[in-house]
Amino acid sequence: ERFREDRFKEAGIPGPFVQDNHSRSLPRVLRGLHYQRNPDQGKLVGVVRGKILDVCVDLRANSSTFGQHFSIELSDDNATLLWIPGGFAHGFCVLGDESADVFYKVDCFYNAKNEGGLHWADPDLKLPWPYRDPVVSEKDQKLPSFRSFIERK
Repeated sequence: ERFREDRFKEAGIPGPFVQDNHSRSLPRVLRGLHYQRNPDQGKLVGVVRGKILDVCVDLRANSSTFGQHFSIELSDDNATLLWIPGGFAHGFCVLGDESADVFYKVDCFYNAKNEGGLHWADPDLKLPWPYRDPVVSEKDQKLPSFRSFIERK
């Protein structure tokens, strides 16, 4: 079972989920860090093929973990799912020599006007990416720093 509403509620993962997303990325591809505001979008992330290092950064201004990150390896072998509450930036990097299929459920619809991001290599965040030279989209290369995010608030 990849999703079972009663067990997820028991574990404190809210619902309902309103949209499923699927992305396929080649080896060494890094996506992110992305977030959506107004409303903040929560994500339940898992890998159905391949392996990734998943990273999230707390952007909730009143949180005791504001600006801190969490990372975990997600793969088709470990079948681990990660709940990322709204108010976090999220990104991942494909590990190994195979493509990865990442599947995630979200608790509010995607809205391009409300999306934002942070630069994946921001030195202030000290994120544990596995590669110094990952493949990163032009759009993600242009994302602002965490310091810029703080100054805009």
